[in-house]
Amino acid sequence: MASMRVAQVSRPGGDWELVERPIPEPGDHQVRIKVEACGICHSDVLTKDGLWPGLQYPRIPGHEVAGVIDALGSNVSNWKVGQRVGVGWHGGHCFVCNQCRRGNFILCENGKVTGISFDGGYEEYMIAPAEAVAAMPDELSAADAAPLMCAGITVFNALRNSGAQAGDVVAVQGIGGLGHLGIQYSRQMGFRTVAIGRRSDKEPLVKKLGAHAYIDTDTQNVTTELAKLGGARVVLATAPDAKSMAPLIEAVAPAGKLLVVGAPLEPFPVSALTLITGMRSIQGWASGTAKDSEDTLNFSVLSGVRPMIETFPLAQVGEAYEKMLTGKARFRAVITMGS
Repeated sequence: MASMRVAQVSRPGGDWELVERPIPEPGDHQVRIKVEACGICHSDVLTKDGLWPGLQYPRIPGHEVAGVIDALGSNVSNWKVGQRVGVGWHGGHCFVCNQCRRGNFILCENGKVTGISFDGGYEEYMIAPAEAVAAMPDELSAADAAPLMCAGITVFNALRNSGAQAGDVVAVQGIGGLGHLGIQYSRQMGFRTVAIGRRSDKEPLVKKLGAHAYIDTDTQNVTTELAKLGGARVVLATAPDAKSMAPLIEAVAPAGKLLVVGAPLEPFPVSALTLITGMRSIQGWASGTAKDSEDTLNFSVLSGVRPMIETFPLAQVGEAYEKMLTGKARFRAVITMGS
């Protein structure tokens, strides 16, 4: 039986294990993907450290997958062998719960998560539910497309559903894996884009990414600076740090929104009076479906948005994961197969 290389975790907090496994066969309504690249996301810590309830081990993480369909299971009619595809965080839905019946597939009561509910993309071949697969444009390389399957779709989908209109002030907090894409999408959607970060040496980069202005929190007050622009219609919080997020609601314009896509594990305090007197709101956003992923990829081709990446072979998964975890990756670490 043919085998493949995988990077798995056998217990919560366990070390990375590079092992050989038999190449799996797709079942009913499934496809097999020959993985070409898989991005490393901060949410992979949920699998690595066992923070997701009911997680079964051993498990292969990875939900930023790009590759080519290698085989089809039964009852799959909408995909073809050889088609370039991606798989993101949303790993499928049941079609029958109340949320699915309303078309809210991302909120499926029985939804699956790639790399948590089933093995993800830190492997040479993976099995995915057919409904979780997104078509990948030829104009994108696999390494560039992979981070867009989670980081990209998360900020793109959040912004396009935020209620902001062309010309509105949109502030992006955090200049990392999510933030550097959020700045690009915000600019390309026609928003007056303000980047929020630490240290003045980041200003040239954020301007290159498309920001109209930069606020350095080491020397400037975010609320004061955004007030000069009338406040932000939307503040997109991408850095998973509760202390950094907490003050941002004060910088939101009346009737505006703090849109949270970075996921700190600890809570952060919010003043009820600030919400009430300014009719401000706080909303979370959880990526999107495979169709949303396709929209993200196609918009990226149309607008020229691309992730800044560092690539690693599968054998260096530990090094790549550590660079992500410590914030040293610039700005997305991507595992590439065949190297």
